[in-house]
Amino acid sequence: MRDLRREPHWLVFVVVVLGVLLVQSMLIFNPGYFSHDELQWAVLANQHRGCAFCNGMWANLQAFQYRPLTFSIWIWLSRRWFEHPYAFHAVLVLAGAVNTGMLAVLLRRTGLDVASVVLGSLVFALGPYTLFTVGWVGTLADLIWVGCSLAIGLLMQRDVRLWWSYAAVLGLTMLALLAKETAIVIPALLALAWWFSGRRRPWAIATLMAMVPVMIYLALRLKIILHGPSGHADLYAWSVASIPVRWAEFQLFPMVTNLFGSDGMLAHGLHGSHLHKAMLLWLLLAWALWRAGPRYLAAFLLAGTAALGPVLILDVAATWYGYGFGAVGTAVCVMAWKPMPRSGRVVLLLVAGVCVWHGIYVMRTTRDIGEKQARFSPALATAIRESAGHPVTLSVQNERERWIYVRLTFHIPSYQGVLIGDRVRLVAPGMPADYEVMNDGGLERLPLQ
Repeated sequence: MRDLRREPHWLVFVVVVLGVLLVQSMLIFNPGYFSHDELQWAVLANQHRGCAFCNGMWANLQAFQYRPLTFSIWIWLSRRWFEHPYAFHAVLVLAGAVNTGMLAVLLRRTGLDVASVVLGSLVFALGPYTLFTVGWVGTLADLIWVGCSLAIGLLMQRDVRLWWSYAAVLGLTMLALLAKETAIVIPALLALAWWFSGRRRPWAIATLMAMVPVMIYLALRLKIILHGPSGHADLYAWSVASIPVRWAEFQLFPMVTNLFGSDGMLAHGLHGSHLHKAMLLWLLLAWALWRAGPRYLAAFLLAGTAALGPVLILDVAATWYGYGFGAVGTAVCVMAWKPMPRSGRVVLLLVAGVCVWHGIYVMRTTRDIGEKQARFSPALATAIRESAGHPVTLSVQNERERWIYVRLTFHIPSYQGVLIGDRVRLVAPGMPADYEVMNDGGLERLPLQ
């Protein structure tokens, strides 16, 4: 009998990557951007064309967000492709597609059939956590650290020379840490892989190898991370008491189909029919995994919690933090499919359908925001250029979308060579304004009042 783990699975990888590029094409052809981060970094990239700035990022271990690998790549991409959003988004979508392809190969090497692997991987690609992450340039760090984690998993499944594979585990963990601090969860994920794979020795050694850079990283940076950035501590406030609420939000969010983001989802408790339906679906999913075997439910809970790790103590459940959790949860569900009874499979298909429906909503909303930004930012730059140095005030036609324009005007130094800074202000509903932001993101001049 053939050992499926020894088969070359490049074809599965290629099929999944191409499938992801197809189903996420709406994000590739997004004409604009989501938030202030992209606009700010585009300015930064043009201001610092040499290597000195990037070198400074690598040396500054005291920075709260010590992500020199992510920021260096971001600056490089912004400098070349900010003016070409399709190309910029294609890079992010391709990176996410490669991650999904690696997840598919990981699952295939466990002996699962091709159909389950491909379909399960596409469900992951169309989930709300994935589509939020690949649709926003600002989440590049999450794509990198999750990609490094998947690459480590692939290495440990192959019969390569041990010294080479363990050295690669060490190097990939270091790269992940240079991308984002969340990568400190990699040893925990490897330890769980060791346990659920039957306590195979290579996984144990890989866990120890990954712990080396993580322990050094924490020794150098834990105090800085826990104290938060000066002046922005509220954005990264944390409390151990937040853990159960954050955990519940990350678990339930994929099944709450009318939410774009997970932050503040349980701010008012478990009230509302949408949350009750999500809770019921989650309990049914847990039951289905239990029917497949208690170890699958245990893996879903333990590995999912480990993938979230330190973000559970934060006061905000930022959606992109769930990208790694989504990969782990999908992997467990796909592996549970074969031993799952028919009733459990029906539940799993229902949950997958709801998650995909939610993901498509997130993708469409992301694209809609990009289209608005593509109209709004150039129109705002023109309005400021014509204002003869006076501040420009804006009202918003659709108040439910005010948050979009709050983000698109937050600390933007300039756009298309026009200084922005504090020269624009969103006014409260009913207050006099120079322009009104229309539903499509354009500006309409208001009569003098």
